[in-house]
Amino acid sequence: MAGQLNPQLLLAVPLAPLAGSAIAGLFGTKFFGNKIGRGASHSVTILGVLIALIISVQTLLAVLDGATYNGTLYNWMTVGGIKLEIGFMVDSLTAMMMCVVTFVSLMVHIYTIGYMQEDPGYNRFFSYISLFTFSMLMLVMSNNFLQLFFGWEAVGLVSYLLIGFWYTKPTAIYANMKAFLVNRVGDFGFILGIGLLLAFAGSMNYTEVFAKREALAQLTMPGSSWMLLTVACICLFIGAMGKSAQFPLHVWLPDSMEGPTPISALIHAATMVTAGIFMVARMSPLFELSDTALSFVLVIGSITALFMGFLGIIQNDIKRVVAYSTLSQLGYMTVALGASAYQVGVFHLMTHAFFKALLFLAAGAVIISMHHDQDIRNMGGLRKYLPITWITSLLGSLALIGTPFFSGFYSKDSIIEAVAATHLPGAGFAYFSVLAGVFVTAFYSFRMYFLVFHGEERFGKAHHGHDDHHDHHAAHHTSDDIHGHEVEEEAGHEEHHGLAPGEKPVEAPLVVTLPLILLAIPSVIIGYLAIGPMLHGDFFKGVIFVGENHHAMEELGHEFHGAMAMALHGFTSLPFWLALAGVVTAYYCYMINPRVPAWFYSKFHGIYTLLDNKYYMDRINEVVFAGGARGLGRGLWNVGDRALIDGLLVNGSARVVGWFSVISRAFQTGYIYHYAFTMILGIALYLGYLLLANYMK
Repeated sequence: MAGQLNPQLLLAVPLAPLAGSAIAGLFGTKFFGNKIGRGASHSVTILGVLIALIISVQTLLAVLDGATYNGTLYNWMTVGGIKLEIGFMVDSLTAMMMCVVTFVSLMVHIYTIGYMQEDPGYNRFFSYISLFTFSMLMLVMSNNFLQLFFGWEAVGLVSYLLIGFWYTKPTAIYANMKAFLVNRVGDFGFILGIGLLLAFAGSMNYTEVFAKREALAQLTMPGSSWMLLTVACICLFIGAMGKSAQFPLHVWLPDSMEGPTPISALIHAATMVTAGIFMVARMSPLFELSDTALSFVLVIGSITALFMGFLGIIQNDIKRVVAYSTLSQLGYMTVALGASAYQVGVFHLMTHAFFKALLFLAAGAVIISMHHDQDIRNMGGLRKYLPITWITSLLGSLALIGTPFFSGFYSKDSIIEAVAATHLPGAGFAYFSVLAGVFVTAFYSFRMYFLVFHGEERFGKAHHGHDDHHDHHAAHHTSDDIHGHEVEEEAGHEEHHGLAPGEKPVEAPLVVTLPLILLAIPSVIIGYLAIGPMLHGDFFKGVIFVGENHHAMEELGHEFHGAMAMALHGFTSLPFWLALAGVVTAYYCYMINPRVPAWFYSKFHGIYTLLDNKYYMDRINEVVFAGGARGLGRGLWNVGDRALIDGLLVNGSARVVGWFSVISRAFQTGYIYHYAFTMILGIALYLGYLLLANYMK
């Protein structure tokens, strides 16, 4: 049934979660006196997201039949011929994102009932996550840059509230402020890119800007030889670097683990961090006209994919391992965008959303069973106590490392093949990075898996000593761990974290494990079902544009002979053997011979220190940027405020008046001959001035 979608029905998709958020946030908190209880708060927010999911699925089915929508719902104002509007562009890209966002959000909402049941901010949390869902839906459904920017900033604001949800905890406040400030750096570039397109295209509507792309490609920046479209696309991508945590604007994401686990899944799986990937894919008509911008995207993504994976190897906090995995996988998506394989990047976005949300929620289930102990060195042997969490974690990990037939295999292998087919500057480094990243991903993923679910039971002991653990560096807390413990002591937290001596872990309730099961299903099968239509069919036809000089997708199409054939061939490919080597290495190092990590630590202590300090990026930011800003501020205060304004203008003018008054008083003696002498002196000076002026002529 080709035609237009119903705009009123589409409007219900973002408004339903917004209504649930408003009801829970206003009537379920102290704001209006706690009019409704916990049950009503989670019921109304879950209902809102469920309505959004149902309509999103209906929309996707209609889009598959050929229906689309691109129109204005509300004209806010017109300024000098520029229309500021609220509108939707719903095509296959938007419909897919709507389904992913609402499905993952629904799973997180259900999971939160069990995870946050003892938290006093229960109703407030549900209000926040529903508001986050509304913001993300407004972003992905927008048909103009104004609404895109609104959604962009709204998800940033709500993520600030969620990361700092426990606002009495100093580390949470530090983390949410860090996320907010780092994203402002990216957003500065983002708004510059939007401003350039508005200035030269004269519109904020996607369709109108895309229609002028050929003309924009011929323009240069005023006063320079830089191509306008290159500068605009790089500025837009700088926004994506902040939102999608690309190097060097990645530093906020690991610290965001200070928030409750459900928001880790919501922010890091399908929503906020994928906003930048979605935006670049949506802007493919512009990026395709600038190879320079694409090379920039390719190299930044390559650095993120490889070097963020290295950091995951040494993490001991279960959530931080998954967080660095997210960083690395976002790098893979970005590499695909830079290789002009936008369809593959979006495909990996979709598959990653399911298995990464699964891994985060599984990590939360482990944390619940361990009484909020997040250190994987205090776990081990949980397989027999947490069977559902174990099997779903295993499925998620297999999908993450790209095991054939699992969803991650189809998207990750397609990225590697697309990079191999591209010839942009930086493609060689990108290909090395995505290949090496396969081994690194498998190693840190199964290091965590083996330490958590297999081997010796290291929980429920009087003292959690780490000296005899599988790796020597286990005896050394990271700076983040130490800082976190200090904060807990300062805050006066007396709650015991971890199982008491002799206590055994227990599987989380059904409200926690059900979302794990529902997320595990697409983590296994969605890649097999979707690769044909999404990458090699007409799913993105007319939505994503690829230039004639970029052949990555074309070469992928020539080599694709069906999902089954691709998976069977995958068992003979280099990525599979690299992933297998990573799993085997992790098993040997942490299950068979724990002396190997200790040996590496002793021989390569400098590298460990570099990784432990996260490449000193936080220190560089603190010294160079924050320190530079402080130095500039002190300089402006000393020179501008004290010296120029106070010293010269205010005090200086007063001193000049005082000096002039002193001289004037010297001539006010009351004697007539003094006044006569002053008059003669004045006449003489005036005559001298006239003579000098005449001489100069």
